[in-house]
Amino acid sequence: MNGKALVAEFIGTFALIFVGVGSIAVNQITHGSLGLVGIALAHGLTIAVMASATGAISGGHFNPAVTFGALLGGKINIVNAIGYMIAQCLAAIAGAFMIQQAMPAEALQAVNLGTPALGTGVSASMGLVMEIVLTFFLVFVIFGTAIDKRAPKVGGLFIGLTITLDILAGGPISGAAMNPARFLGPALLGGGLENLWLYWVGPLIGGALAALIYHYVLEND
Repeated sequence: MNGKALVAEFIGTFALIFVGVGSIAVNQITHGSLGLVGIALAHGLTIAVMASATGAISGGHFNPAVTFGALLGGKINIVNAIGYMIAQCLAAIAGAFMIQQAMPAEALQAVNLGTPALGTGVSASMGLVMEIVLTFFLVFVIFGTAIDKRAPKVGGLFIGLTITLDILAGGPISGAAMNPARFLGPALLGGGLENLWLYWVGPLIGGALAALIYHYVLEND
């Protein structure tokens, strides 16, 4: 198991949770000054810079759904994949804990610690479809801009932009988690575990579909 890669995955996932949840709380503190666009950019920029910083070390997954897709696409072995997922989940918990130490409790409580949730009037089936589609886009772009050997060497930027556009499209619907760890950390530390299954099943299905299609249909062997 690659220890350096696990450290890189931990740091990148930690940053996603810390900045992502922090931006949602700041939006609450500033009475909506960031808005959906600001929150989407906070998530997207974090992924862009961290994926660029760690891509050469771990691939910059920061997401069990991405790692699962990479496993199905033959880009990582099962032992390292399990290690990545554990590091990502632990980092998400650590990130949620540290943002609790850095932000007013009232703001974090008001936004349920930034835990992704279904919007008003949104059914579980709607949320599931949204998470599948959004994660499909994310993993498809990761394969096309970072994993494929023919890809341009600017994968981090386009991955971050995909996070941003996904949140703009799906944030008010499902929370646009696209990432089981993004849900798990904040949920465990106070956001609540409602619809836990949705935020694992949806991203894993979306990531798997994108990886299989890209690897077996579009990628050169």
